[in-house]
Amino acid sequence: MSAVREQLPEGRYGRSADERADRKLRIIGAVLGVLFLALMGWFGWYYVVDNKISAEMIKFDVVSDTEVQVHLEVRKDEGVEGVCTLRSRAEDGAEVARKDVRIDDPATRVDTVVSLRTTARATSAELIGCTAP
Repeated sequence: MSAVREQLPEGRYGRSADERADRKLRIIGAVLGVLFLALMGWFGWYYVVDNKISAEMIKFDVVSDTEVQVHLEVRKDEGVEGVCTLRSRAEDGAEVARKDVRIDDPATRVDTVVSLRTTARATSAELIGCTAP
């Protein structure tokens, strides 16, 4: 019995349809990859350069069943005003306080302690974010 050949002789008739499809897929993948990297770079640039205010929560203290004090350090461009949103949660994860804190000090670095009035005993506090108009 002789073996039946199912493929064309290699190199005789040019590229197969599968090789052409693979090449097209590689090109499409490369173009999409470059576009994705460009988009991520643009978002990163926008976040770092265009963000005129940022803050960090240094610490929080649960003062009582109805109050949490949050120490914030805010960094911003000189003269920029903004709003930072704080939130506090109870042990079960329920939100027990939320407050928008106006930052209108003209300095570039502002340290402030903010009191949050809670509806129940809080176990955590967090900085949601800051925005400048």
